[in-house]
Amino acid sequence: MAHFENLYLAKDDPWDNATKWSDQRKYAVTMASLPQQRYRNAYEPGCAVGILSRLLAARCDALLAVDAVQAAVSQAAGYVADLSHVRVGTAVLPADLPDDTFDLIVIGDLLYYLSAEDLQATVDGLIARLEPGGDLAVVHFRDRDHGGNFDGFNAHAMLVDHAELTPLVHHDDDWFLLDILRRS
Repeated sequence: MAHFENLYLAKDDPWDNATKWSDQRKYAVTMASLPQQRYRNAYEPGCAVGILSRLLAARCDALLAVDAVQAAVSQAAGYVADLSHVRVGTAVLPADLPDDTFDLIVIGDLLYYLSAEDLQATVDGLIARLEPGGDLAVVHFRDRDHGGNFDGFNAHAMLVDHAELTPLVHHDDDWFLLDILRRS
């Protein structure tokens, strides 16, 4: 956790989410891949500075966006402050999974940072909170040269192969991997 907090101490947007073309494109492809025009209740763990949160808010009646780093949460909250249907908070997964259920969960560039135990608990927790017929959007940077045991490929495979999820959209890009899965 200290590593991520230090990143935000050094720079407001450590991954340049607001300005990097690859991220802008990833967000656009994610939004275009969502199969429903509108969602009732959405959850975005790992919201960082809130760039994707603002895009999601336009398609959701309610959105809960969370991050583990308080500096990121503060920036995201400021970025969506004019949107009363968006709540932004601090949460560390899997310990702080919400009690609510959702018809859309969007998780990006987060799962590969978790330990094997936390990854399994997070996946189980997300699926338990995804309503039947709800959509799970999972998108991760692909590190072709330095991917580890829990890189985007393995995290996505764990979800794509899950018995309760049906694959709807798969996008295999030079920069990222995106899957949209529906809970049966």
